[in-house]
Amino acid sequence: MLGDQFAFIAMPWLVLQLTGDPLAVGMVLAAAGVPRLIFMLVGGVATDRFSPRMVMILSNIARLILMAGLASVVLSGMVQLWMLYSFAVLFGVADAFFYPAQSAIVPHMVAPEQLQTANAFAQSNEQITLFVGPALAGLLIALVGGEVAAGVPNFLGIGSAFGFTAVAFLLSAAMLAMIRMPARTVARDTSDGVLAAIRSGIAHVWQDRLVRMVFLLITAVNVLVTAPLNVGIPVIADLRLAEGAAAFGLIMSSFGGGSLLGIVLAGWLPAPPTRRLLLVLLLVWSLEGIGTAALGFTSVTWAAAGITGLIGLGNGYTVVLFMTWLQQRTPEALLGRVMSLLMIALFGLAPVGNALAGALIKLNLTGYFVGSGLLMTAIVWLSLLQPELRDMSAAPSD
Repeated sequence: MLGDQFAFIAMPWLVLQLTGDPLAVGMVLAAAGVPRLIFMLVGGVATDRFSPRMVMILSNIARLILMAGLASVVLSGMVQLWMLYSFAVLFGVADAFFYPAQSAIVPHMVAPEQLQTANAFAQSNEQITLFVGPALAGLLIALVGGEVAAGVPNFLGIGSAFGFTAVAFLLSAAMLAMIRMPARTVARDTSDGVLAAIRSGIAHVWQDRLVRMVFLLITAVNVLVTAPLNVGIPVIADLRLAEGAAAFGLIMSSFGGGSLLGIVLAGWLPAPPTRRLLLVLLLVWSLEGIGTAALGFTSVTWAAAGITGLIGLGNGYTVVLFMTWLQQRTPEALLGRVMSLLMIALFGLAPVGNALAGALIKLNLTGYFVGSGLLMTAIVWLSLLQPELRDMSAAPSD
């Protein structure tokens, strides 16, 4: 995850230095998102049929090879925009297998009464890297990179960030190899083909109307909150903030620090009654929308960092609560596929959202943030009109 954060900072910054075009940033991010969406369900099937640990190891090895190759072309000065599209597509395929396995592995390793604490622990480790990773990456790029001639960027810092990512994936694969998984309590079902297994996972989610509606809300958060952060924050840092790449890294680290605090609170505080869980989710998601709108007016690094920190706080708290609720509601034999569908709800429309964000930012940066944030707030409160969402303790229905 630490290496992931270095790549997350280095890739959009590299695109901006090559093109100066926010639309190109959105399109490169979309190039990774499309194959991630297409292959995510296949990754869920692989997770249900094989060891989640092995799926994660193989995904890390594939991403290690890709990042090592990308670091080489950047450091050699041969990098071109079309190469970034190619690397992004292949990286998205490898990601598609990693995330369902990562989300499904925890319920296989702990007792049911430990699940919320385990999710908080796992998510907090991830968010620690989200807190320190972007700041370290931005600092590395700013210190090692810079300008070697008027208008000519130095890619040494960016290439070093990709090289660090490759090393991090190598270490991650080695550590995952040390894990010994307990025996499965449910036998793997390999009687159906891949497409039939995917259909059964989709049917399970679609027939549970409560899960279906909450998935749609999470998709809205992805398009209206996550896309502005992914594409808009580097543009704000480049155009409005004097610190440049260091400001970009600091702002995203603030988001990670807020997320970490929210996760710790979710693991420490008593969980809200399941009947009231919806109200908690709606309140936090609406506040995230308001924070997104406020980002459109920021021109000071500390203000942007403070807002993203609060958005991260709400995000971290609700992720643990929702993840635990969904895992407890899902049969073990379907965990991989349901988690893959959750990843699609979280990331599936990212290609569309990122590309749309890049186009709308070119028209009006402030207007895009304000419009996205207010629309997010309106959607989550209008969802109260749906009776399926009023009690998250209700039994699954069809």
